[in-house]
Amino acid sequence: MRYIRQYFGMRKELYILFWGRVVTNMGALIWPMMTLILKSKLGYSASQIASILIILGIAQFPFTLIGGKLADRYNKRNLIIICDMVTVISYFICAFLPVSEKWIPLLALAAIFAQMEWPSYDALVADLSSSEEREKAYSLNYLGGNLGLVLAPTIGGFLFANHLSLAFLINSFATFSSTVLIFFFIKDITPVKTKEMTQKYEGTRDGDSVWKILWENKLLILFMLCGGIWTLVYRQLDFLIPLNLEQSYGEQGAVLFGTLTSVNALVVIVGTPILTKIMECVRDVERLLIGQVLIILGLSAYALVQNVLVIYFVSMVVFTFGEISGTLGNQPYLTRRIPASHRGRFSSFYTMVTGAFQLGGQKVVGSMVDVMSLQTVWKYIVVIGILNVVGYLILCRRDRKTFSLFYQ
Repeated sequence: MRYIRQYFGMRKELYILFWGRVVTNMGALIWPMMTLILKSKLGYSASQIASILIILGIAQFPFTLIGGKLADRYNKRNLIIICDMVTVISYFICAFLPVSEKWIPLLALAAIFAQMEWPSYDALVADLSSSEEREKAYSLNYLGGNLGLVLAPTIGGFLFANHLSLAFLINSFATFSSTVLIFFFIKDITPVKTKEMTQKYEGTRDGDSVWKILWENKLLILFMLCGGIWTLVYRQLDFLIPLNLEQSYGEQGAVLFGTLTSVNALVVIVGTPILTKIMECVRDVERLLIGQVLIILGLSAYALVQNVLVIYFVSMVVFTFGEISGTLGNQPYLTRRIPASHRGRFSSFYTMVTGAFQLGGQKVVGSMVDVMSLQTVWKYIVVIGILNVVGYLILCRRDRKTFSLFYQ
């Protein structure tokens, strides 16, 4: 009970955002299956899938930046509602279209507007929480997303073969129900005032650009580069793992991947409150380092062993603990070290950097899959992750000097 009690006492708007995330992700049946939809339903090769995802990602970049700019200038709640409605309509139309390439532009539109709202979500969580409770606020938001994901990927895996249109419809209605919650129950989004100790870092700086702040705090550039590589490695959960399972188990690969993803979500639900409590005395930057180490240990199973399901499930548990640790460190680290007036823009800029690494990496990984064994590709991924561990070690050492107030 003490693990749940730690979330008590925060602003009620954070609990509405939490429940909105739960409801939305209850219907998140499509995106975990995107690689398999392009592969099995539309017949694309691994490199073609990577190219499509890269094009989609490039199209998202300007809209992500626009979303960040709008989040710092306009009402974040209203921006979330508008973006949600575009996503709802796009999925609803897909539900009534036959299997065809017409899905792609509609899914792209849904993805673009879903991405546009994320700076508003991230900034709103920071606005509504104090610096001291930032980890708990993001932990709660992350937990809500995964509560909804417990059964969604497994259900999506079973609907994949013959009832994919139903999955689109469920996605549409679930997102709409979340939008209704936010519309009726979130009214006050007045930011929490920062304390004197963190005012030096989080104080408002109207008129300054993101570039100026980055130039003055160059360690944030290293943080973003490490975050980009972290994302490249982590996103193999949605790209390389389903391809691996599809190659080994055929059409059953979709069901197995859905089950693995549900295990991921289940471990998040059980592990997030526990790790949030255990890591109360672990600094945000150290959580990032621990997370990358655990993710690499989890993915190493695919580099060392193939076609042993028990090991795949064990590795997913280790991988997920790494994901939790990294998530508990990521946004708290960034939002404590940037002005409150720039949270939306920095969130979108960070998303753009990590997205560039993810999509560029997917193109390379997709091309590698076409010419070499999956086990060899996994070894390259592990090596990249190990190099990123070194990057986080450097970040840990230099953070103490650059942001010394957090170490007093």
